[in-house]
This record gives sequence, C-alpha cells and structure tokens, in this order.
Amino acid sequence: MKEIKVPELAESITEGTVAEWLVQKGDKVEKGDPVLELETDKVNVEVNSEFAGVITEFMVEEGDDVEVGDVIAKLDENGEAGASDEGSDEKEEKKEEASKEEKQSSDKPEKEEKKEEESSDKGNGEVIASPAARKRARELNIDLSEVSPRDPLGRVRPEDVDHAVQGGKEEKPAKQQKESKPKQQSTESEFDKPVDVQKMSRRRQTIAKRLVDAQQNSAMLTTFNEVDMTNVMKLRSQRKDKFLEKHDIKLGFMSFFTKAVVGALKEFPLLNAEIRDNKELIVKKFYDIGIAVSAEEGLVVPVVRDADRLDFAGIEKEIASLGKKARDNKLGLDEMQGGSFTITNGGIFGSMLSTPILNAPQVGILGMHNIQKRAMVMPDDSIEVRPMMYIALSYDHRIVDGAEAVQFLVRVKEMIEDPYDLLLEG
Repeated sequence: MKEIKVPELAESITEGTVAEWLVQKGDKVEKGDPVLELETDKVNVEVNSEFAGVITEFMVEEGDDVEVGDVIAKLDENGEAGASDEGSDEKEEKKEEASKEEKQSSDKPEKEEKKEEESSDKGNGEVIASPAARKRARELNIDLSEVSPRDPLGRVRPEDVDHAVQGGKEEKPAKQQKESKPKQQSTESEFDKPVDVQKMSRRRQTIAKRLVDAQQNSAMLTTFNEVDMTNVMKLRSQRKDKFLEKHDIKLGFMSFFTKAVVGALKEFPLLNAEIRDNKELIVKKFYDIGIAVSAEEGLVVPVVRDADRLDFAGIEKEIASLGKKARDNKLGLDEMQGGSFTITNGGIFGSMLSTPILNAPQVGILGMHNIQKRAMVMPDDSIEVRPMMYIALSYDHRIVDGAEAVQFLVRVKEMIEDPYDLLLEG
C-alpha cells in the first residue's frame, strides 16, 4: 500500500480544504494523475498521485481541512480497477502464517493464546475472517461478530475491521455536529426573520484577514484626482479596428493606465517599494503590476510581469489571459506572487469613487472608476461636456509622503490626458 500525501504547494501555503475528489474508490490512476482538488488561501490546486495503482481508501472527505504532509488516500500498486483487495489479503495471510510458524518454535504460550482466540472466534457465530482481519481485530480489541463484512461472501477483511473502528470514532464528529446545531440555532434566533447561516470559504476568510491586516499594519491614506478621458477615447476610437486586426486583441483602457503607472513609478520609486521587518526599505527595480480581478470565489490579483517591457498589445493580451484564468479558477500560484504595485478597476461595476485597500506588502494601489460626462470649465473659461473619471491612490504613509503621492497621481493624470506622449514614451 502506498500513501498519497498533500505535497509542498508554495512557501506561503501550508494548508487547504478538500474541495472535490476527482477519483472514486477502485479507480485506477497513473503516476501524475490528479486525484483531488484542494482549495487554498489563494487558488485551487490539483493534488496528483505520485504512484500508479488503484485507489483503495480515502482518508479525508470533501470539506475537511488538511495540511502539507497529511495522508489523503491509500493506493494499491498491484491492484486492478474495480477489484477487491483479495490479492493484498492473500499476501497478509501468508505473512501471518509465516509469523505463526516462527513463533511456534520460540513462544508456545503465545501460540496457545492464539489458538484459544481462534477457537473462540469460531464458536461465536461462525465468523468467516481472514487471518489478517483476525490479527487486526485482536490489535484493536474488536469483536469480529460485530463487524459488518462488505465481501459478498460474508468474509471479514482487515478494512472491514478498520471501518468498524472508524465508525466508532465518527461518533465524536456527530456529537460535535449536535453541539454546533444549538449554536447555529442560537445565531438564527437572534433575528426575528429568516436568515441563512453559511460557512465562509477558505479563500474568503483569507481575503478578509489580509484586508484587515493591511489596514492595521500600514498607515494607509488615499488621495484623489480626476482625469479627462477625451483624448484616450478619441485615440482608442481611431485605432481600435486596426489594433484588433493587427494584434487580435481589443485596445482597452487598462493598457493605457498600466503604461501610465509604470511611467509614474519610474519617477516616484518609493511607490514601487515595500517595508520589511519595519527596518528595511526594499525599492524594486522591476515593474510587475497586479491587476485585481473579481472571480466567483473572491478577489484575486494576478500579476503582469515586466510591464515596462511590454507594448500595449502585450499588456492587453496578458490581462485578458490572466482574467480568463481567474474566472475559470485556473490561475497558478506563480501568477499571483511578487507584484510591486496594483491597479483595480471598480468602474466596470459602476463605481464612481472608492478608497482601494493596499495589497500588502505593496505600498501603493491605483483605483479606476466609471467614466461619466460632466460639465467642465476649460482654460478659456468656456464650459464643455467631457468624459471624466475619478482616480484614487491609496498609499502607505510610513514611507510615501503626501507630496510624492499627490505628484504620482498628477503624473498618471497627465499621461492619460496626453496619450500620444504616453505612446512615444512607452
């Protein structure tokens, strides 16, 4: 028998929740085949079998919490799909007989004791059991007459004995469930009208914890500005058809803002830094921009690597690819780690103004919002209707002063309002 264990997932991930079994008992798997989907703090990952064989037993159920190194299933390398464990039983029987022969010459009292136990088994209701099952029952102090065999012929096997023991242990969770019911009922009784008490998913718990930690462990402050989107929208309208034809991807607003953020970070590098152990300031010389994506199971922030080296088409393709993976729940851990700055766009949901929360340990996050036509006073005092967007920058005041933050946001505004200059600099 081989044990399938939870492997090392990532440096920051040590536990997870069993989301779904991808195989059934009796299924034959090859080495590397996925057997289980595990929900972690960041993404869902598949746990693969390190051996080829037949799944004989599940050690955990869906919804159970497991840690790295925990045994989740057992596998028989010599088994056949859908077959019983007769082969393994025969091996155990041979081992049992061999051990008996050895002990007969060295330990007669033990031999007599075994005979008495076997004879008592025969006299207690004609229990048919393999020697391995009898040995297992003696070790666990189980009466074989109380064990329900799963073999069609009524033969008790070792796993039947183990199942009987687990049945006894399952009484505790049952008690816990009974104890938890009054708690749930007491929660529901707090309300005069019907409510639905739901357990938070592991990812939602992690999101909640990280957001609270970001507010408690940083001196977070937000500054605002507004951007005239006239020129960007004009340029986008002029170039979108040729852009799509040439690059097979639509020209969106995210590539403009990503390029503008990279340009501003180069001028104000402290917003591309982080604090370590409250003693060191790490200023990053790379520009890995996180793009917040709303997925079904919660907010995730995949990272566009080396955004400064990508053109507009490269950025749009990377954002589209990461967004699709996020929605399909197929993001890898390496695609979500190591960002240096984050952009979030609440405007796609209709948000007019917000204060984005830092994505620790980063010290800056830019919030985009929806575009609304507003009457604006122009430099010549004329009034024109312009498409305007509010933008917000949340930053860690421990290392970024207000003057730097305001100038950073103004620089982003200037580059968005003059996208031709942005294209040339990009």
